[in-house]
Amino acid sequence: MPVKPAGSPIGHDHGRRPLRLDSARCPMSMPLTDPDLRHLADRLRQRHRELRSAIRELFADHDDPETMALRNRLEDTDDWAVADAMQGFDIAMVAREVAEIAEVEGALRRMSEGGYGQCVDCDEPIPAARLHAYPAASRCVGCQEAVERRAAARGGAA
Repeated sequence: MPVKPAGSPIGHDHGRRPLRLDSARCPMSMPLTDPDLRHLADRLRQRHRELRSAIRELFADHDDPETMALRNRLEDTDDWAVADAMQGFDIAMVAREVAEIAEVEGALRRMSEGGYGQCVDCDEPIPAARLHAYPAASRCVGCQEAVERRAAARGGAA
């Protein structure tokens, strides 16, 4: 008889066919409790603070003595390709941080409006396990995978 992996939502009927366990007993599909929502909101607010701090640090580094010394070395060696790459890296870092801030703010907004935990594309519940793993998630796994496939086909990011 096949053995059900620990934590799997699928049971087995003596190896003949998979059975879906009752969703009320499956921890991945359990609705978020008020303590869960408070904990996730706290995590989102903390991440928001971390991201804002990281952006401030990226901009503050431009006055950093080590950064200034590197700029001076670049001027001396005339290796501006490295400088351009560094500037592009800084811009990409800030863009990534700003995009994540937007995701976090969106999740906090959905919480305040009562739509947190619902997929923005199909309106199905997002599994609690996904929200605990990534509190800013706005899509269920299936819809997120579809977005990523479309982005990959276009050659861009999701």
